[in-house]
Amino acid sequence: MRIMTLNVNGIRSAARKGLFDWLAKSGGDFLCLQEIKAQTDDLQADAAFSPKGWHAYFNPAQKKGYAGVALFARQAPEAVLDRLGEREFDDEGRYLELRYGNLSIVSLYVPSGSAGPERQASKDRFLEFFLPKLREWIGNGRDYVICGDWNIAHTRKDLKNWRSNQKNSGFLPHERAWLDRVFGPVPAGLGWVDAYRALHPDAEGEAYTWWSNRGQAYAKNVGWRIDYQVITPSLRGAVRAASVYKGTRFSDHAPLIVDYAL
Repeated sequence: MRIMTLNVNGIRSAARKGLFDWLAKSGGDFLCLQEIKAQTDDLQADAAFSPKGWHAYFNPAQKKGYAGVALFARQAPEAVLDRLGEREFDDEGRYLELRYGNLSIVSLYVPSGSAGPERQASKDRFLEFFLPKLREWIGNGRDYVICGDWNIAHTRKDLKNWRSNQKNSGFLPHERAWLDRVFGPVPAGLGWVDAYRALHPDAEGEAYTWWSNRGQAYAKNVGWRIDYQVITPSLRGAVRAASVYKGTRFSDHAPLIVDYAL
């Protein structure tokens, strides 16, 4: 099973850059998208966003042109969930889950705090709210693959200029400490697994998934690894391959691709 995740920074823009042509050739079973910046009615009215052989699901933000997530699946799910239970984040379309038996595939978009103190405060509220949700999910007996833009680089290996970014959103000490808890062993941590790191514990430059549009960040590979597939420990042994696709630039992020023996 191949699962792919990408922050598209506008699904229409990514489509114009060949996203769905690539999808047809990708060999994927699931494509999780974040920051689609489009409404469901508009997307369903355009055949380009209903590619042949795929089932398409969208959870847009109420605010037009903002946030939102989507999931494309080869197989129709048994259930679709799109509410976390907190209006601030549900109104922004930050979560979409497809269920297949005991397996859940999730597209998640953690808020960015880079726009200023108000957005950082919203991000911090999300982290506080979502940690108990992660604790609940890992304890309910289901297998989860949570794909998305988590907007946090976990360690120094996960961004090029870590020294100069220690006071910037995305690499703040309390954000990294939050991921420490998510990935840390129980009982102090929750025990979730970073699928990419399970195979590539020491990878640096080739692991980046986002580059600033400023300067020549992409050309110089001055990047960040902020897109993850976070899995329950039950799936650790199923991870077979993990890579970042850079053959075509669909947005300021690159697709993270993970193959599972499922």
